[in-house]
Amino acid sequence: MNNHFTGQYVPGDGFLYRLDARAKLLCLLLFTVAVIAANGPAAYLAVAVSLLALLIFGRLRLRLVLGAVARLWLLYLMVFLTNALFYSTDTPLWKWWIFTLSIQGIVQGLKVIFTIVPIMIFNNILTQTTKPLALTGALQSLLSPLRYVRLPADEIAMILSVAIQFIPTLLEETDTIKKAQTARGARFESCRLHERAAAMLPLIVPVFLSAFQRADELATAMEARGYRGAKYRTRRRSAPLSASAWAALGACTALCAITLVLYFI
Repeated sequence: MNNHFTGQYVPGDGFLYRLDARAKLLCLLLFTVAVIAANGPAAYLAVAVSLLALLIFGRLRLRLVLGAVARLWLLYLMVFLTNALFYSTDTPLWKWWIFTLSIQGIVQGLKVIFTIVPIMIFNNILTQTTKPLALTGALQSLLSPLRYVRLPADEIAMILSVAIQFIPTLLEETDTIKKAQTARGARFESCRLHERAAAMLPLIVPVFLSAFQRADELATAMEARGYRGAKYRTRRRSAPLSASAWAALGACTALCAITLVLYFI
């Protein structure tokens, strides 16, 4: 594979690779709360410094971590424009038809971008440094309390794990089909909107067909291997969290507390 896709595990060495998967999932939850609660320059600076320290001291390949996120620039642009041009205000800078550009709309668009990008970077770090089996076990462990309310925690964990593992596969399939369609004359990079829209249909249909085919093949393979549900599987007993895991949880909890305090001040 020439490119690294979001959701793909990349072998490496560092404290993030050795960190317990349960701790990393809980840290993702705390970090998400911290980013959503961030409101103001001080809170955004705390989030940025924390993320930068994680990237530097985690001995991660910055090109792989940030490259997969940067490729979604079109999504970020659409989110920004949606907020900037449709934000209701009494003091617009420019107005035409249903579009209204204002300072408040631009600020709101930037806030949404500053919320989405750090969470996606942290999520990419999680999937890059965590093996799929470890991620599945962590999900099962964290969702185990749902059994007491008669919810299929093991099945939910399995579904989430399979979905996460399918992300890089489908992205790779999309990239392959896009290159094949480009070789046949499709114009994905055309400046004309109608040409881009016409080129997307031959891309979307094969991707969906491939996704259904892979799902059917996976179901057949699981049945052939005697899979009867996650509750019938045996698994290794979960070890208690290590000191490094508790330290990571403490750091994320502190960041979450800081952003919440700054939010209510």
